[in-house]
Amino acid sequence: MKNLSRLFFVAVLLISFSTTNAQDQNNPWAITLGVNAVDFYPVGEDTPQGDYFDEYFNVEDHWNIMPSLSMISVSRYLSDGFTLNVTGSINRIDKFGTNFDPVTGEETTNKVDDLTYYGLDGSVSYSFMKLINSNSVDPYLGVGGGYTWVDDIGAGTLNGTLGLKYWFNEKLGIVAQSTYKHAFEDYLPTHFQHSVGLTLKFGGTDTDGDGIYDQDDACPEEAGLEIFNGCPDSDNDGIQDSKDDCPNTAGLAEFNGCPDGDGDGVMDKDDKCPTVAGLKSLMGCPDADGDGVADGDDNCPNESGPAANNGCPWPDTDGDGVLDKDDKCPNEAGTAANNGCPEVKPTEEVMNTLNEYSRSILFQSGKATFQKQTDQVLQAMVAIFKEYPQANFSIEGHTDSDGSRTMNQALSERRANAVRDYLIANGINADRLTAQGFGEDNPIANNKTRAGKKENRRVEVKLKN
Repeated sequence: MKNLSRLFFVAVLLISFSTTNAQDQNNPWAITLGVNAVDFYPVGEDTPQGDYFDEYFNVEDHWNIMPSLSMISVSRYLSDGFTLNVTGSINRIDKFGTNFDPVTGEETTNKVDDLTYYGLDGSVSYSFMKLINSNSVDPYLGVGGGYTWVDDIGAGTLNGTLGLKYWFNEKLGIVAQSTYKHAFEDYLPTHFQHSVGLTLKFGGTDTDGDGIYDQDDACPEEAGLEIFNGCPDSDNDGIQDSKDDCPNTAGLAEFNGCPDGDGDGVMDKDDKCPTVAGLKSLMGCPDADGDGVADGDDNCPNESGPAANNGCPWPDTDGDGVLDKDDKCPNEAGTAANNGCPEVKPTEEVMNTLNEYSRSILFQSGKATFQKQTDQVLQAMVAIFKEYPQANFSIEGHTDSDGSRTMNQALSERRANAVRDYLIANGINADRLTAQGFGEDNPIANNKTRAGKKENRRVEVKLKN
């Protein structure tokens, strides 16, 4: 029966060793070097050993300690907080319980000749480190067995362990533990073995040698950077290769790692002129004269012209503003309305056009100052006035019925004069222009509706005889 129990114990140890490769975590291995103390006293047996935990901390009377390295332990992390441990220890036994004098009632330490002590133990422990949410304090419990010899007499033991580790950093820590060893044989006393030592973790796998263990390495077979979880950035532009459209050429994040050598906002691979800053609309090529024709395709790169004429301006021989290609009188200054031919007075059609422009003039609310977008409309009116240098015009201002009649009258006059002043400032002879305000007196739509009021707020141009 005794041999059967020993075989069972050895079988348990062998099964435990066979599972050590089941998991692979960062620094799965650890080695611990330290000293141990053996105490045969407080283990619940008759004198000279005493009751359980009786004088448990009586180091001087009961603990057997070698003043040198006397314990080595190798452990392998399994999974989910479980660790396999194998420990070897050596000691000298010269204290074995207590002598009791029934006459005097005195107790003295039971001294024995120096006995040799050897222990080989294996256990599986569970760490409570994650449970208490700690990065340094690591309490644990363990259960296992081993074989202990005292002066060449040996027996198997069933062991229970309580321990505490404190990690100074990711790899180095200090450990203290107490193990209860219950012997399978009567001739080996049950006892406690305490130990303290330094422990060092090691053995993480780093296939690509980039300093990041495979478990935490998103690219375990390709050396990379910690900031990218072990993945590479070949061109060192701060964008990992897997997200870099140009992984071998340093570039910008806004272009997914591709370069823009001329800094024009068009990345080089899409830039028809990659060495010269240009426009996005022209695929990165410049347009010096701003005519919408890239300089490389522009026959007149410094003079604005249409694409239809290869970037060169159309000629206007008579200078009347009507290009020769559209001018029916190219050698005689005329008007655009008359296809480049001279005209004395504007036609009804021209006056209608002029009033379409004038009615679209926009003023600041309640003021006689123009809104910015009105400038283009006023310039168009200036062009028509210049086409008829002999004609005179009246500028008339009108308002809706909101507000007082007096205020509306004054506002209409100011707006009419504002238009006249603009035309004069842009080259129209003041003698040809008059300005007059009519306030709210001449509505052309219903002032009771928003749309009607909008139509009534207007400037009109009349041809004077």
